[in-house]
Amino acid sequence: MTPKKVLIGSDCFQSWVDEALQSSIKKVVVLSVGPIWPMLEASLQLAADKGLKLKKIDYTLPGEPTTEYFDVLRKEAASFRPDLILGVGGGSVLDVAKLLAALCDRKTPISKCFGKGMLDKRSIALYCAPTTAGTGSEVSPNAILLDSNDGEKKGIISPYLLPDCTLIDPMFTLSLPAKITAETGMDALCHCVEAFINKNAHPFVDTYALRGIGLVCKNLLKACRDGRNKPAREALAMASMMGGLCLGPVNTCGVHALSYGLAGKYHMSHGLANALLLPEVLRFNKPACLARFGAMAKEIGLPYRYDNQQNADAVIEYIQQLSAQCGIPQHLSEIGIKKEDIPEMADMAMNVTRLLCNNPREITREDVITIYENIY
Repeated sequence: MTPKKVLIGSDCFQSWVDEALQSSIKKVVVLSVGPIWPMLEASLQLAADKGLKLKKIDYTLPGEPTTEYFDVLRKEAASFRPDLILGVGGGSVLDVAKLLAALCDRKTPISKCFGKGMLDKRSIALYCAPTTAGTGSEVSPNAILLDSNDGEKKGIISPYLLPDCTLIDPMFTLSLPAKITAETGMDALCHCVEAFINKNAHPFVDTYALRGIGLVCKNLLKACRDGRNKPAREALAMASMMGGLCLGPVNTCGVHALSYGLAGKYHMSHGLANALLLPEVLRFNKPACLARFGAMAKEIGLPYRYDNQQNADAVIEYIQQLSAQCGIPQHLSEIGIKKEDIPEMADMAMNVTRLLCNNPREITREDVITIYENIY
């Protein structure tokens, strides 16, 4: 499952106007976030000059989107009766844009859409342009919301969430702060690693996953140290896309399931939660996917060993060091997590059965608690 059209390259974003005009689009809702709007002025003016009617909706919620906030934006978008939703932003903005395109002209409650295959159609066009390099939402059939009723993160997976046009313009990422660069980059790495060790992995996904792993590991630190490094930014944009392309066929597994426990309870950034968990969950999974680490070691550029145990240890240590060098905390205690909350977080993680079932090794509640405690 992929978007109908993907445009890639510096300054390709402006092409959305011609794409819309060629598709007989007349009314466009543009969803974006404060710091991005100045970067959109030229293309929005061009769109207006060519006769497109625009409604700008500002995404103002800090952190991940809630169902309650989605319903507010849904009403605002529906009042304009758009032909196209254009989402320009990070993963949260794109997830909401995808759901607006699927639902703003319908009465279906968002609560009825959670799970896989619960959306059966979409009549509004959807274009997505990422301004971070990590979530892969721009090419995936997934969207994630925090359920305002119970505080849990929940997924909506449907081919109708794939954009009609994706515009991957690395120029948007040149001004990203190092912290966001690091966290989103580790999210991209996590998508690729979890797709590669996934119980359902296959050669098609392996191709994207391995390439994405190499691109992140060779370029993330460069981009964190010098945000204007265009080759590094372009490489991370490609890695994000490759990770996103893995989400439809096989999705993620244990790391993402456990990150739901952190995000649901503490509302921390998705990328930070994944970065904290990735090395420890890999240590847990190692016995069940030992043979996969040799290929990862080669792609990263580590010395290849004929002992898979040594390859696994080298890869996990490399990922841990990369995360630390990029300034990401390595312990839950460093970011204010309370140890007494671990059992509740474990309960939340165990509810994410759609991801736990992909894990190469069965994870019990006791395992989840141990993993959290090991990184506390």
